[in-house]
Amino acid sequence: MTEIPLRDPKMVMRLARLGSFHQSRLSFMRVLLRRIAREGWRFEKSRFEIDAKGEGTAVLTAHGPDRTYSLIAFAHDLPAELRSDRVIATAWDATFTLFDGVPTADDIARLRGNIPLQEAGRVSEKELSVSRANRSVRLWEHVVDQLSKGQQPDAQKMQDVGYLMRTTAVYGSGKLGAADREMVAQRAEFAVPFQVEMLSVYLTRWFVLELVQHMADLRAAETGQTAARLDPALARSIGMGNSTGLGMAPFLLNHPVLFNNWISARERALQAVRGQADVSDAAREVFLALVQRSAAAIAGWQSQHPIQIEKLAQLRTDVAQVTDHLTQDPLQGSHPWNALYAWAERTLSVEGQEWLVSLMLEPFGEVVDDLSQQMAADNTALFRIAGAMTVADLRGLLQEIYGWAIETDWDQPDSTARAWYVSEEKLEPRLGQRFEEPIEAYEQPLAPGRDAAMLYAALRHWPADRQVADFLLRHPEHRHVVRRVQIAGRAPYAEIRDNTISAELLPIDMLRCKLSFFGATEFDPRSDRWVRICMYRGAPLPPELTAENAEFWVYPEQETTAA
Repeated sequence: MTEIPLRDPKMVMRLARLGSFHQSRLSFMRVLLRRIAREGWRFEKSRFEIDAKGEGTAVLTAHGPDRTYSLIAFAHDLPAELRSDRVIATAWDATFTLFDGVPTADDIARLRGNIPLQEAGRVSEKELSVSRANRSVRLWEHVVDQLSKGQQPDAQKMQDVGYLMRTTAVYGSGKLGAADREMVAQRAEFAVPFQVEMLSVYLTRWFVLELVQHMADLRAAETGQTAARLDPALARSIGMGNSTGLGMAPFLLNHPVLFNNWISARERALQAVRGQADVSDAAREVFLALVQRSAAAIAGWQSQHPIQIEKLAQLRTDVAQVTDHLTQDPLQGSHPWNALYAWAERTLSVEGQEWLVSLMLEPFGEVVDDLSQQMAADNTALFRIAGAMTVADLRGLLQEIYGWAIETDWDQPDSTARAWYVSEEKLEPRLGQRFEEPIEAYEQPLAPGRDAAMLYAALRHWPADRQVADFLLRHPEHRHVVRRVQIAGRAPYAEIRDNTISAELLPIDMLRCKLSFFGATEFDPRSDRWVRICMYRGAPLPPELTAENAEFWVYPEQETTAA
């Protein structure tokens, strides 16, 4: 195997590229389902006490090899006028918690008084996540009505919407009193980041499909009829919708070591694949089949947002170019995957390049999958500032990592047009206009480029051999950025190499990057700062999950469904 260099962070860590990432084998949803299938987890509906209006309580339980987890769902019949994607909403069609173990009657009673309240409630360390979801206005009633009449819902409507409910928040890691990440991080099933949240969403999708069938059954029974069973292929085509806003964007800036580990795993996976000397028949067959399946899925993606419409058009052009290129059988000769990547870099848009990167990883589970175990992070070792570092070495790091920022004219209003702050009402991150709103006094330290340039300027007259500790004794206001510089010096993919307070900033690039690591598809921005996605679309439901179908479900096969 030839050693192919890792891609340069100066290229990878630009927001336009990060905002073009697609799901891959390393995405957290896919990591979870492979584990569940490999370990043979068992699932059961422990409780399902919900009436014809969709109100009541359900418990769906997942039994792993060592531990059991239960999704507790509180279903509500929310009036349409109260249904909202906004984080400031106070009522939802369903609210959930992922419980550590099997809940008792007392646990459910306690949680019934808190989970439906979400932020206004409080939970305990026995709860691992808290979430909520709303029904799809376009699809829910249609599916219930059609099934209750003994008919299948319209397949095209199912395709167009893609979900029956969408979550508006999935909270974990200590939120509202739930268990901290440290309490479960040593469990094998949760060692990879966000496995708690991904398990919660997977079980929520199962609950949603059970609920829509349950309500159809009860409606049919009222007239002495028997409802149709939702066609299994149609059921699998339904994912879990999600609306994600600005609250997620600062995560990548606030967790540089973790962010580095995610990107590093993906880059090392690509490096290993590009280093393959040849291509086996099996790898070729998997790759070519998944290109076709992915192309068919992309053809059905929709958006009404100008930015995404343009990106989708370019991606479809790229897909056509890749498909045409593959008819020439380019996977020949020495190091064919490296040659294919080099062609993509010369030929495709950034969006198309990153789509192809994800597909190139697919045939190489034995090379790629173990890298997921290195995607978590313990910040302790890198959090301590190295005070003995010389000013010369610190300046060198600044020039290497933040050269773009040092060259930026920060006196230009467009360079500092935005400011990140935390809203008083919801304690959620917000992005405001610095020169139009009175928010600068509340600004959060989420502009590492600007701060690095200020640090560089402050170091200008310091002797090269002085220690960083001496400098910080005089200038403690630079401690936070010195820490970031030193972290990025040891974790090369830790830092976004773009201005995060520029007038040109598109926060959805940060959202999409993080969501791609979750495994989301069908990105549909509704503005430059919030986006709708689909999760687990095409995935086998818990009772039917096997090692065979846990691999490539994210690239749906073209199945014939009932009319």
